[in-house]
Amino acid sequence: MRAKASGRNGLEGRLASGIGVTVAMQAMNALDQLQPVDGMGPVGEVRLVPDLATFRVLPYATRTGALLVDHVTLESAPAPQCPRSFLKRMEARLAERDDARLEVAFENEFALAVPDDGGYRPVEASLCFSTIGMMTSQEYVDALVDALERQGLPIEQYYAELGHGQQEISTPHAPALRAADEQILVRETIRGVAAQHGLVASLAPKPWPDGAGNGGHIHFSLWEGERNRFHDASSKDLLSAEARAFLAGVLEHLPALCGLTAPSFNSYRRIVPHYWAGAFTCWGHDNREAPVRVPSVFSGMEEVRSGMTRWRVHGERPLYTSDRLSVRIADVELPDGTRFDHHIVRMPRPAVGVIVTDPAHGVLLLRRHRFITDTWGWEIPAGGVDPGETLEQAGERESIEETGWRPLELEYLGFSHPTNGLMEQRFEYFLATRAERVGDFERIETESIAWFAPDDVRTLIEQSEVPDGLSVTALGLAFTLGRL
Repeated sequence: MRAKASGRNGLEGRLASGIGVTVAMQAMNALDQLQPVDGMGPVGEVRLVPDLATFRVLPYATRTGALLVDHVTLESAPAPQCPRSFLKRMEARLAERDDARLEVAFENEFALAVPDDGGYRPVEASLCFSTIGMMTSQEYVDALVDALERQGLPIEQYYAELGHGQQEISTPHAPALRAADEQILVRETIRGVAAQHGLVASLAPKPWPDGAGNGGHIHFSLWEGERNRFHDASSKDLLSAEARAFLAGVLEHLPALCGLTAPSFNSYRRIVPHYWAGAFTCWGHDNREAPVRVPSVFSGMEEVRSGMTRWRVHGERPLYTSDRLSVRIADVELPDGTRFDHHIVRMPRPAVGVIVTDPAHGVLLLRRHRFITDTWGWEIPAGGVDPGETLEQAGERESIEETGWRPLELEYLGFSHPTNGLMEQRFEYFLATRAERVGDFERIETESIAWFAPDDVRTLIEQSEVPDGLSVTALGLAFTLGRL
């Protein structure tokens, strides 16, 4: 990806009229070698005009935002060499000619590496789909998913792939232009988050000659309203005649498509027979040697409809930020195209609650006042997880501070997002089957503590004496699971 940056000074004008760039830029190959293309030499300029709807704050780059751009001539017309403008025209032509839209999704394979003796080596050498590989890269992948979600780019699936250090993520399908825009952001985020962690993320087709290659799978489907035009329930393999015509067109133009999708010599180190890399001109059902593969369908999901209820987030801007939370405005798009600003609260640190039980005493609850709601009630010990703490350590600390009892033999119950329409904070729930007294509780928070029989806890909940959402959820979960 290539870019130019603007400071705040003069930014308003550049958002409207863009930034200049030589017309020769689109004649540069991947090695920055200028190719002989008529009209794309040292004379002439186009403008890079941003699409404000693509704005994202980049979580992996300090004080930086990004906008995707169109190439525009000095006469304010789409530049003929602009790929984004070309895609816009194709989308409009498809809608006008066939009342249809192309939906697209991407699977990105990439390798994680660390510098080593003047070169790079994979971060691990585990097996395909290995949990060892996933755990080795978990810190990076957690940060990657967080960075993507903060840009409104959700993840469908993740796993460690065949190659050493190789990862794969897949993203949801979207109309072609938006999918292409978001693919650029995904690839940049993969590399940017890796750099934050002292790693190198390579999306090169063949990072190491003897290792597995990186593919970029593109999923296509053709839609008219909520109807998938590639589906035909009367066909033996459920493919419509239109889908077969689409397949034929892709195969007919496959050599030319390779010029765009596999433009470097490194691509052809990967695209060789018997490496599941599409080295043949063919298509097939679940055939991973074919360049065009038709995946099988699941029973009961033979026709997936596009009546999606997922809200799309085009970006966020902060209103207030502290070391504990960030209040933000999200630019949200509903499935019907309606866009509006939605307030959200980002709280990346989870909270943990512990149901402290003991065979000799029952269930331990504390009574306290909550000034925000001006209510008294019974609660389980709970609180936020401090940096460097595990969930179990945080739960033990909170229990000792708030009750004077140390929880023993902790069992994990589950989690919830209690206000997921507004806030992202995750509540984690544990149950301790034994406890020991270690001191007095801190009276700056707790008014009193008491042990209750499980049936008495049920009564407290029924009488709304446990108004705290974390506590009532954890206790309800424990009752449901038969742990109380």
